[in-house]
Amino acid sequence: MMLTAEQLLATHKANIETLFTLGQKAFEGVEKLVELNLQTAKTTLDEVADHTRAVLSVKDAQELVALQTALLQPNAEKVAAYSRHVYDIAASTSSEVSKLAESQASEAQQKFLSVVDNAVKNAPAGTENAVVLVKSAVAAANNAFDSVQKAAKQAADVAEANFQAITNTAVKASQAVKPRKTA
Repeated sequence: MMLTAEQLLATHKANIETLFTLGQKAFEGVEKLVELNLQTAKTTLDEVADHTRAVLSVKDAQELVALQTALLQPNAEKVAAYSRHVYDIAASTSSEVSKLAESQASEAQQKFLSVVDNAVKNAPAGTENAVVLVKSAVAAANNAFDSVQKAAKQAADVAEANFQAITNTAVKASQAVKPRKTA
């Protein structure tokens, strides 16, 4: 089966559209990260100003130590929350790009199978062994592709679970920190 000029043009248009969609998804992810970073910077600046005012009003060393210790726990939780937001943005963007890529791969696979089926139907007599070999190779490639997709999904799930566990451990550890009393 030969591709016509119209089919080639349609394929190129679809590929260009996919490229623009991928670019848009990437920019949306970057935009979310920029928004998060701007909000974090603004909040941090306000908190630093408040903390500086509090430090300047301290009357003794014990009050300073208590103030500093009280600052540690919320900061650890904020860092963990920020990390979760960054991870969520990255995971969401990655998921959208993966879905689009899987869709395109599936469509390309279907087109390829259509070409192979058409070629098999029009194969000359006496090439049955070659046809069986081609069909077997295509089936093996499809199985390998499916296995890789499943393994990638499992790896992403494990990474997400590990990230959540580490974040939870860090927050719990920061909550366990008790202020020390000075003499």
